Amino acid sequence: MTENVRLSAGDAAPDFTLATDTGDTLTLKDLRGRKVVLYAYPAAMTPGCTKQACDFRDSLASLQAAGYEVVGISPDKPAKLAKFRERDAITFPLVSDEDKSVLIAYGAYGEKQLYGKTVTGVIRSTFVIDENGAIEHALYNVKATGHVAKLRRDLGLD
Repeated sequence: MTENVRLSAGDAAPDFTLATDTGDTLTLKDLRGRKVVLYAYPAAMTPGCTKQACDFRDSLASLQAAGYEVVGISPDKPAKLAKFRERDAITFPLVSDEDKSVLIAYGAYGEKQLYGKTVTGVIRSTFVIDENGAIEHALYNVKATGHVAKLRRDLGLD
């Protein structure tokens, strides 16, 4: 696989329309006028992804009070996302990108290091998108644990 295109501050956030954990669809354009934290994670109900989702869940009220909506994206099927939401009381939308086209457009799918080996998969990433649909922050290869706290500091919320 070739090197991923990486997004930078000022780039237009690639639009998407994806199925959610509730069976609805979510379109990035529908969130215009609000700031969005879109985070990409490899797989629902795995230890790291659960920790990260719960960190976002636990910070959701303060993120929303600061004007941010949170959306999680993974290649999981909507039914698995629904189980994840129910099991861990996730209170923000989870969207399914089964063909990985949106993850690729965001540079969040491709080659990465996993336990010293080069593999192809979801690159744990977070994107902060402004009210007009432009990237404010594109953070790649983030850690599952402690990332939300760091993001909050970077956004000036703590």
